[in-house]
Amino acid sequence: QVQLVESGGGFVQAGGSLRLSCAAFGRSFNNYIMGWFRPAPGKEREFVATISWSFGSTRYADSVKGRFTISRDKAKNTVYLQMNSLEPEDTAVYYCAARVGVVLKTTVDYQYWGQGTQVTVSS
Repeated sequence: QVQLVESGGGFVQAGGSLRLSCAAFGRSFNNYIMGWFRPAPGKEREFVATISWSFGSTRYADSVKGRFTISRDKAKNTVYLQMNSLEPEDTAVYYCAARVGVVLKTTVDYQYWGQGTQVTVSS
């Protein structure tokens, strides 16, 4: 059974940084896509960033491009989201997700989800 456990959320002032972690358990994640999502007005969850576990290719939402970086550590079975230049609009619960595949996906149809970690950015 796949389990994803997020950590690293917290409270930060605008302009600050946080690094989220997503520890993945239960299987080898070769040929999986890992993603980060957050709720948005009018949507259950919106895409933030995604990475191919096998190849390391990445894709970002326009709203975070240049500020956020997604990466993975295969030895630790962990995916990271480095968030810099945080803005109050980034305040949200951030969810880690996983799905089978090698093509990066920005839609919410991922198979596995973590419980989320809260990020609060004050102005």
